[in-house]
Amino acid sequence: MELAFVTSNPGKVKEAREYLSQLGVEVYQLSLSYPEIQADTLEEVAEYGARWLAERIEVPFFLDDSGLFIPALSGFPGVYSAYVYRTIGIEGILKLMHGVSDRRAYFKSVIAYWNGEVHVFEGRVDGEIVEPRGSGGFGFDPIFRPSDETKTFAEMTIAEKNRISHRGRALESFATWLEENLK
Repeated sequence: MELAFVTSNPGKVKEAREYLSQLGVEVYQLSLSYPEIQADTLEEVAEYGARWLAERIEVPFFLDDSGLFIPALSGFPGVYSAYVYRTIGIEGILKLMHGVSDRRAYFKSVIAYWNGEVHVFEGRVDGEIVEPRGSGGFGFDPIFRPSDETKTFAEMTIAEKNRISHRGRALESFATWLEENLK
């Protein structure tokens, strides 16, 4: 089965391929822009994007919307993570966290799959904000260390990250659904 992943992020595609290839699903990148509405939840953003794209794409596809949520910053950057990364980056987040003792954070990922209707799958991983380490991954990976781990996401291999990451968990839920519903 071939499945389009609508994203401009090759790192996300690589993670999805690594995970879904085990099921015989061939993931290919479809680099299309779609409106990311301002909303309170990742689910709203992903569902809107899937419905908008469904009017323009004839094949089954999925997209991912992810965010870094920091409770000490009232959940910021959250649904605005991609924009915040592009504008103030890792250094900006670290400046906001200067002097903050509560370093807890979590990554959340929402996958919206379209096959005539929207199906939503989510994953979450808890951890903390640390000083930047590692050169792998993308986005805020260098400053996020998952709970019970010694490495940041940027220090992990794709396989290590997929095993515990928010996107890996969402992909696991998606893959389980695919196995059950596409037989």
